[in-house]
Amino acid sequence: MSRIGFKPVVLPEGVSVEIGESVVTVKGPKGELSVAYPSTVSVEVKDGKELVCHRKDEEIRTLEMHGTVRANIANAVKGVHEGFVKELEISGIGYRCEMRGTSLVLHVGFSHEVVVAPLDGVKITAKDETHIAVEGIDKQKVGQTAALIHDTKRPEPYGGKGIKYKGEVIIRKEGKRAAATSKK
Repeated sequence: MSRIGFKPVVLPEGVSVEIGESVVTVKGPKGELSVAYPSTVSVEVKDGKELVCHRKDEEIRTLEMHGTVRANIANAVKGVHEGFVKELEISGIGYRCEMRGTSLVLHVGFSHEVVVAPLDGVKITAKDETHIAVEGIDKQKVGQTAALIHDTKRPEPYGGKGIKYKGEVIIRKEGKRAAATSKK
């Protein structure tokens, strides 16, 4: 069983935490986030430098939530201090992107352009026609927005055309012709 719930969350310089009833509010240089937690988990600040989560009983649901609450709080602390960035790359002939206001416009092989609007607190930037950056303080919203863009045109295994995450490895397949000529 994972013991991640017992690891303390170190609070960096410039990050403050307010613990309310079933809500932890984290404030930092990039913004403010709130994380809700169940009554079976308690949260406290030790020495003003680290945050610790405790569970009140040993029921299965409490064990599950203990690590989840700790991970969500750690993500909030990192988000308000450093922020999160997901980068995507577009590959394919004629595939490109552009910004229209705050929305991203994708030209990825459809007969129409696809417009992706960012979620609240998320900023989308097109570095150039083939590189996209999704930034924000909420890890879940950044990932969800990046997944929305990625799912618009997933990379296909034969030509590799589509939108992929930076560093994502596309397992390529050989086509019918290549397979037929290699057997002869």
